[in-house]
Amino acid sequence: MLGDSRDLFRPKTSDIPAQPGVYKWRDGEGRVIYVGKAKNLRNRLTNYFQPLYQLHPRTQTMVLTARSLEWTVVGTELESLTLEYTWIKEFDPRFNVVFRDDKTYPYLAISSSERVPRVWVTRSRKRRDTRYFGPYAKVWDLRHSLDRLLKTFPVRTCSQNVYHKAEVTRRPCLLASIGKCSAPCVGRISAAEHRKMCEQLVGVLTGRIGKSYIAQLTREMKEASAELEFEKAARLRDQIQMLSTVVEQNAVVFDSDVDADFFGVESDELEASVHAFYVRAGSIRGERNWSVERVEDVTDEELIADLIVQVYSETAGDTSNVPQSTVVTEQRNAIGSTQTVTATNALARAQATRERNERQGQTGRADLLAPISPVPREVIVPIEPARREELESWLSGLRGGAVSIRVVSRGDKKQLLNRANDNAKQSMQRSKMSRISDMGARTTAMNDVAKALGLEQAPLRIECYDISNTVGGAFQVASMVVFEDAIAKKSEYRRFAIRGADGQGALDDLSALYETLTRRFRHGNIAGDSGESMDNERRASEQGEEPSVQQNVNRHHFAYKPNLVVVDGGKPQVMAAAKALEDCGVDDVAVCGLAKRLEEVWVPDDDYPIILKRQSEGMYLLQRVRDESHRFAITYHRQTRRKGALRSALDDIPGVGEAYQKRLLNHFGSVRAMREANVEDFEQVKGVGKAKAEAIYQALHAHDGQRPTEDAVSSNSPKDGMD
Repeated sequence: MLGDSRDLFRPKTSDIPAQPGVYKWRDGEGRVIYVGKAKNLRNRLTNYFQPLYQLHPRTQTMVLTARSLEWTVVGTELESLTLEYTWIKEFDPRFNVVFRDDKTYPYLAISSSERVPRVWVTRSRKRRDTRYFGPYAKVWDLRHSLDRLLKTFPVRTCSQNVYHKAEVTRRPCLLASIGKCSAPCVGRISAAEHRKMCEQLVGVLTGRIGKSYIAQLTREMKEASAELEFEKAARLRDQIQMLSTVVEQNAVVFDSDVDADFFGVESDELEASVHAFYVRAGSIRGERNWSVERVEDVTDEELIADLIVQVYSETAGDTSNVPQSTVVTEQRNAIGSTQTVTATNALARAQATRERNERQGQTGRADLLAPISPVPREVIVPIEPARREELESWLSGLRGGAVSIRVVSRGDKKQLLNRANDNAKQSMQRSKMSRISDMGARTTAMNDVAKALGLEQAPLRIECYDISNTVGGAFQVASMVVFEDAIAKKSEYRRFAIRGADGQGALDDLSALYETLTRRFRHGNIAGDSGESMDNERRASEQGEEPSVQQNVNRHHFAYKPNLVVVDGGKPQVMAAAKALEDCGVDDVAVCGLAKRLEEVWVPDDDYPIILKRQSEGMYLLQRVRDESHRFAITYHRQTRRKGALRSALDDIPGVGEAYQKRLLNHFGSVRAMREANVEDFEQVKGVGKAKAEAIYQALHAHDGQRPTEDAVSSNSPKDGMD
């Protein structure tokens, strides 16, 4: 009766990434009510928007209680599982099922201080003489991975009592009999050799020799398969798979001493999106996201510097130093109730660290309960900010200890920074799509454009054109994108292969733009040119006939004229577009150009550009139209260039047309493979006889400077010196 509240925040399916991640549902007051993980966010989240009667009653209650949905992209399913576990403990969502084991993470422990070290799985970190690895999310996979590791590194796993009993009786345990223990208890291996084996196992767990060891096992697996030892190859395959679970890098859990904020950035000329992960004591404690508007023309280095000042000034409660070149708006805030930023000085941090260590010794999860410091030891950013030394000095004063601002290039921290960049990109896309879905914003955008260009009415249909080619003008193409009511209408997109006066393409971008618009507007409101080619027009002109003009009943033909034509470029491009419309007799379509460097709007016969406000909806609309035409042109250009590169070596062969080229490429896969083939191989292609096969062979080897001999033609492999 009251409607489906999910419609208030239902995302488009195409906007949800098909990647692993963690998602959070929030109620009307912003509280997290459910945290979930997904191997594929798109598949999982679309299930929540099924008809209500198809959902479980508990799920129905949850989605109807929720008023917003957000997601965080991660790298692997393991990372999503770990992050889900952490945030369920942090936010205590009311609709999550409480974990049965709700106290600790599993760790892999090695008693390195003993004369004969021991390895085992534990959930406690009380022993100071033991080295712990983890925490891990999946204890079942951890145990299986350890079981597989023991086949390669058969180290001791038994308790001290069992080990002592074996020493006295001189009888090893069952693990020694099945090859999972080297039996140092009975002297089958010396203590020194056993310790060296433990060091190798530690190297695998730390990743120091993990990748190289997996590569070695992969080579052994391939060799065993080549020698038809399939059972051995299968064992090595299973070992590689299970070992990968242990060696797999987990970018959301670090060593316990990592204390850093990670800032990912995605930006364009007008705005930026920033996503931050807060890592304290080695675990992600929370995340935040901001939308940044560039009030002035600032560089990315200055933008990051301004962001750091605003974020930490807000945390410290002092906003007197906040710069005015950017406007920072918080989009979402995933900071749990336990993350009270009370550790604001050295004394408070020391107390929090002591409490965390005490609790960690008891439960292994102190990082989820102790308060965090608002300023970490490290600030990780994608590019070095302006005034870095000044910012480090200022942050050190806020923290009461040394703070460094770093740009990382490899390792676990680089992986998490990449995750932050990915989430910033996702947020940027959602921000732009929100403008599209908002009818009021779209109306404002079209009215802003109409007011700036002096149009009598809002441009309900906008067409934008862009030219793309390589250096020298090869593979020159053009794109036409259409926006109706400020929304992209992809069914109306068209692409053009530029022919030029001689059929070899235009000499410059202005001529290509003139040709494109002339083909588009040749018939005014109706057209017979599909945009893909000019075959119909060329055929009609060869027969001395006028091209047929027909009503627009074919979906491949152009639709009605636009209110506004936008070109990617400045005054020269605008003048070329205006000339094309004038020559076609079109006088009721406005023309403008958007120059990328300074985002200036140019109109014909005007010596000075129009400057729109950088944050205006009209500027966002023109920029979105321009960027879409550029994307569409680049995509078509790459397809054309790739197709031309594949067939360039076959185009000049007599008797080999497009049909034979397709057959040859389908049979051999590439031109390189054709050059390595002989005449007999070409004869295997359907429709290729001996004469045509010899012609193809000679054409592909013409650059060798010699004719192939009969031996070369008939042999199964070409002679030395041939490609």
